[in-house]
Amino acid sequence: MKLVYLFILTGLYNSYGQRSDFLEIDFKKADSVALSHKGTSLKNLPLLTYKLTGNFTTDVEKFRAIYTWVCTNIENDYTAYLRTSNKRKKLSDDREGFLKWNHSFTPKVFEKLLTTKKTACTGYAYLIKEMANLAGLKSEIVDGHGRTATLRLQEESSANHSWNTILLQNKWYVCDATWSAGLIVVEEDGPRFKSQYTDGYFLAEPQLFIKNHYPLEAKWSLLEKVPSYTEFITGPVVYKQAFSNNIIPIAPQQMYLETVKNKSVSFELTTPKLVNEKELNLLLVHNGATTKIEPEITNNDTGHTLKHRFERAGSFDVHVQYKDAIVATYVVKVRRK
Repeated sequence: MKLVYLFILTGLYNSYGQRSDFLEIDFKKADSVALSHKGTSLKNLPLLTYKLTGNFTTDVEKFRAIYTWVCTNIENDYTAYLRTSNKRKKLSDDREGFLKWNHSFTPKVFEKLLTTKKTACTGYAYLIKEMANLAGLKSEIVDGHGRTATLRLQEESSANHSWNTILLQNKWYVCDATWSAGLIVVEEDGPRFKSQYTDGYFLAEPQLFIKNHYPLEAKWSLLEKVPSYTEFITGPVVYKQAFSNNIIPIAPQQMYLETVKNKSVSFELTTPKLVNEKELNLLLVHNGATTKIEPEITNNDTGHTLKHRFERAGSFDVHVQYKDAIVATYVVKVRRK
């Protein structure tokens, strides 16, 4: 068995998977089963896992039922996230110490999760792994860096996030139950978790996933060519709407750009064939004013390129939009000459 597993790891980069591998699978049944067990206690995890997966013959449907249940029943505990984040920062220069602490800390997180159904990203990842294993599936926890518009990272930033890989049909796939489950909203009385399922982080395309998930172990990027950490933190901010529509920003590779007045900047996207170019646009924010732009759009076999000529000098936040939802953000500084 060990030899088989070593072989799988050796072929990791040539056998990564993506959601499109399962176009023939209708996940409505798996989602329905998960929703029918909403609110079920975690105290008997083997029984819950069996109830979720027992009637399915395909591994992907078994995993889908588990994933949907976790994402719609577990709350993101922001306080726990802060505690974990602070500990990670203290051990940022001690990778071995961090891994040792994380290994011992995870069971404690899991114990609390079983009682409260609240956890941080480590707990989500651990629960996904445990339930997948109970269903006879192979899953791994991946520690690394998560990047959002509010999670700005530096070269010295410590790991701040955890997610999963799952082995299906001899291919590894990536997923993030924490970000699928919902978001933290800040209100007057403090941060609050808002349940809002996002399907795009389930078996995501690795080339898109790497835009805001950077693993400590490069192999879990599932990419043959892994961008450097510097490239990761200096790239454009990519939002959940990119995942929901499987739109991958390809170029420019940097978030902060410079050009001169009356010059054009092109934004290249890999897009599914179903994407309607009429619903692609740019949103420019300059000196507090927001302008919706219909750029010059060209397309090819893999996607679309949006080109805009900047006629004024200044600094512009440029949001790439699809169906009026932001998928990526750049900042363009336009000089007079």
